[in-house]
Amino acid sequence: MPAARIGRYTPRTLNFRHISIEGPIGVGKSALAEHLAGRLDAALVLEERENPFLADFYAERPGAALQSQLFYLLARHRQQGVLRQADLFSQLTIADYLFDRDKIYAYLNLDDNELFIYQRLFELLARDVIPPDLVIYLQAPTDLLIKRLRAKAREPEDGDALIPDATYLQELNEAYQHFFFHYTASPLLVVETSSVGNRPTDAIVDDLIRQIEGMTGGTRYYVPRT
Repeated sequence: MPAARIGRYTPRTLNFRHISIEGPIGVGKSALAEHLAGRLDAALVLEERENPFLADFYAERPGAALQSQLFYLLARHRQQGVLRQADLFSQLTIADYLFDRDKIYAYLNLDDNELFIYQRLFELLARDVIPPDLVIYLQAPTDLLIKRLRAKAREPEDGDALIPDATYLQELNEAYQHFFFHYTASPLLVVETSSVGNRPTDAIVDDLIRQIEGMTGGTRYYVPRT
């Protein structure tokens, strides 16, 4: 018999097999996804972040917004297709993005003509995507998002990371809040992350797992204990 884990919470069987973690840039989606997947021995799905049009978008080059948006949309669709064909979602899977969140950026970044093109393509591609059983939405004030992004940019592996300006980040944060205020496609766990830091501790992740175990449907709001 394997040795018991001392001082750590051992989760029971979860009701959810496919969990997506969402939130604005800098909120800590990937760090939490990695920690949670390791804690639950789950398959980890991280978004492909390389986008050749992103620098031009932040530089406000004409046409770059649509190019960047479509690149991300197609990359996410391709990744979801590979995962579906591999039957990865038959096991417990933690992803650091929700496919539907692409619309948040589209409505924020595109003009009406671009949005018309985007929306037609999105509707076609979304039919192929398996929706999650649970979405975890991470919240944080905009000033804290900026602080976290600047700290991350100072790390050696992220020294060339692009950081959006404060005005755009504020608009994005508000767009996320609006989107998830009306979100009903799956059970939703809203987590306020101001006290979490850049890397969640074992204790915070264990407490989050307890919240996930208690989820049945609808929306639950949760502030981690520190």
